[in-house]
Amino acid sequence: MANELFTSMHISSAGMAAQRARMDVVSENIANAESTQTKAGGPYRRSQVVFETVGVKSNFNSVFRGQLSRTGGQTVRVAEVSKDPSPFNQIYDPTHPDADATGMVNMPNVNTIEEMVDMNSAARSFEANVTTMDASKRMFLKALELLR
Repeated sequence: MANELFTSMHISSAGMAAQRARMDVVSENIANAESTQTKAGGPYRRSQVVFETVGVKSNFNSVFRGQLSRTGGQTVRVAEVSKDPSPFNQIYDPTHPDADATGMVNMPNVNTIEEMVDMNSAARSFEANVTTMDASKRMFLKALELLR
């Protein structure tokens, strides 16, 4: 039983780490929503987190042997942070220092409303994982209490 409780805690902590990474990327996107110049040249390109599922280790012994859980549990991790290939937003502002000959300025492909929705979703997912972690902890403590 203890192994299953540790497994649920591991799954919750992996979910929290993944959602924290997602919130970090969203924060970076919002912070650079008006950046028309980067070190690489050109406007900032929106980043996005790509998740992947990973099998859960069932107990400490199987961690060292590299065996997956018998229950087939899955957890999540960040596979990569990729750049959004969508086109840059263009605005007409001939007074902008980065305007081309026609007065058009390439702006980042960041939609702050979409980013705020993504941030809210990540925060809710993080909270759900915290709740699950707390429930697992309470069950583990109750099991220890029953053994006394």
